[in-house]
Amino acid sequence: MSTYTLPTALAEIVDDFQALTEPDRLQLLLEFSRGLPELPERLKDHPELLEQVVECQSPLFLTIESEKEPDGARKYRLFFKAPQEAPTTRGFAGVLHEGLDGLTAEEILAVPDDMPELLGLTRAITPLRMRGMTAMLGRIKRKVAAASRLDH
Repeated sequence: MSTYTLPTALAEIVDDFQALTEPDRLQLLLEFSRGLPELPERLKDHPELLEQVVECQSPLFLTIESEKEPDGARKYRLFFKAPQEAPTTRGFAGVLHEGLDGLTAEEILAVPDDMPELLGLTRAITPLRMRGMTAMLGRIKRKVAAASRLDH
């Protein structure tokens, strides 16, 4: 698979990872971990609005919200909660947030399920952690698919 099938922001992130050596890829993942936005106030005190991705080794919770654009298009916002002491999990969430936040359902649903493998981390990170990222992407896609059915 090539990056041209990915949404622009996600393709750029994948290209950035692929341009680096493995140790530098881990450093970039750490940067994404630090860049993961905090939950907005309306979600912080309402854990029931977030869904846990149980496949992740560290506790990771996510939710989506849809917004209708002035042109009538519906964009999806992604929200994640992961502990600071789980940089790999936070990094994966950061990659998905930066690469998918604000896209349409069609754009998000078109992302191949094996996209996490494109980051070139499969030798540097345990298979269990890679499965966690794949599960995060799968959960986002399921939630977006369900929400887009309700929105139409």
